[in-house]
Amino acid sequence: MSVLGSHGQSSSLQRLHYVEKRIVRLLELAGAAMDELGNASAPKTEVLASHCRDFMMAIKEIQTMLREEIRSTCEYRPFEKCDYNSRISNEICCKKLEHIIEQLDAMQQNIDQCSNSI
Repeated sequence: MSVLGSHGQSSSLQRLHYVEKRIVRLLELAGAAMDELGNASAPKTEVLASHCRDFMMAIKEIQTMLREEIRSTCEYRPFEKCDYNSRISNEICCKKLEHIIEQLDAMQQNIDQCSNSI
């Protein structure tokens, strides 16, 4: 395997690891918002709004990063000159990833709608 290929995989794995960390942060923000809502005294709206705003920004960032990684993966065609079965399997995986992109786009539209109503 070439150095460039191994470097590309390494950086892709690093980016996905960063996405994982962002998802953990996202869950922490959701937990903080729930804690604020469960506050015995009235929840502080400015704190709650801040958590919600940070949550929405984190969702957008995660979606963007995942979309870029999926597109990058779809563009990579290692079986271009190989046998039919490997190529078809690769095409099926690409179609699945394209479906995930469509789902992420739908989530983005929902987020945008929610953000506009806040």
